[in-house]
Amino acid sequence: MSIPWRDAMSQALYGPDGFFVAGTGPVDHFRTSVHASPAFATALLRLLTQVDTALGHPSRLDVVDVGAGRGELLRSLAGLAVGVSGEPAHSGRSGLIPAWSGSPETPTPTADVHRSPEEPSLVTARPSLAERIRFTAVEYADRPENLPEEINWTAEIPDEITGLLIATEWLDNVPLDVAVHSQDGWRYVLVDPESGVESVGELVSAADLDWLTAWWADPAKSHADPALTSSDATSESESGFRAARPAQGSSLTARSRPGCPETPHSNHRAEIGRPRDEAWANAVRQISRGLAVAVDYGHLRDERPVDGTLTGYRGGRQVPPALDGTTDVTAHVAMDSVASAGAAVAQCAYSLVSQSDALRALGADGGRPPLSLAGTDPAGYVRALAAASAVAELTDPAGLGGHWWLRQPVGIPPAAAVAR
Repeated sequence: MSIPWRDAMSQALYGPDGFFVAGTGPVDHFRTSVHASPAFATALLRLLTQVDTALGHPSRLDVVDVGAGRGELLRSLAGLAVGVSGEPAHSGRSGLIPAWSGSPETPTPTADVHRSPEEPSLVTARPSLAERIRFTAVEYADRPENLPEEINWTAEIPDEITGLLIATEWLDNVPLDVAVHSQDGWRYVLVDPESGVESVGELVSAADLDWLTAWWADPAKSHADPALTSSDATSESESGFRAARPAQGSSLTARSRPGCPETPHSNHRAEIGRPRDEAWANAVRQISRGLAVAVDYGHLRDERPVDGTLTGYRGGRQVPPALDGTTDVTAHVAMDSVASAGAAVAQCAYSLVSQSDALRALGADGGRPPLSLAGTDPAGYVRALAAASAVAELTDPAGLGGHWWLRQPVGIPPAAAVAR
């Protein structure tokens, strides 16, 4: 039986036997920035300290990871936070990002207080970052058995967040409807979950039509050549395909149409991002004060692909989007639409930049170490070269570096949302 794509995705990803609920988790199937290098978590720690400063170093600093997988990012952040809080056992730093003035690694002296030896101190030491952080993972799967106890695990985004909310490749997996443009307007695309065969359904609802009108290019005004094949359109556009999710254990995998389920004939296909707008707006709404960051692959209105981006990942390979729970089903995010929805809730401007720019502003440049180091410290040179390679993967504009960073401040100055 054919059903809307949104329902099919929801069941395939988040049903009882869904892709993100059952099994070992997404790490066995595709590669995100979290899995690629510890430099990603190190950069986020630097961003967290900037947010902490903007908040005035609150007694509780929340770090909420939405779409947490099996808690990989929070595990890394927890270890790094301990390392920069003065404990002598480990530095916690990856060595990929240098310390900066005012960072936890560079203690800032308190104001000089002149008093006699008998006079009690008026200065109370601020609790360390590790003592103030509260980690929360948001995921539908059961809590992993070996997850550190300091990481809370929940299926819903908590409210009254003070701190940082991070969503790494979450929005691309928020289920959405797919539409195809016909002679009488936009119609829903239906899919049979068992066979993958698609068919054309009813005209889209008024709400979805409003979204398409506002955020998707009008097919009647499109200058796309209908004679282009899907692969041609991909290679000749800046639709965001080059920033697709890399398969685990491989370099960037280009999106492939051969073998995908049959699509109703049309030159124009759209993925209706309204559910993602609502999901992001709800996430921002849970923040009392702080910063929400979404890291994902996506596109802007003038660069929407004419044939959509729906695809799947399984076992380290890009595959047709199977709906049996064995495959990640994903589509690029309409980043400008999502950003607008979050800004409307926060009543504050957002920042939207590439991951490459965001990470470099946070100190991850991926530059090669000087060759002279090889002569004086061969082992150190090899370590530095490996570290540079890891950062290079995160900042490669043709891969993970081409992802978007959407930063939405809530109740803090907009400057605090922009790495510097």
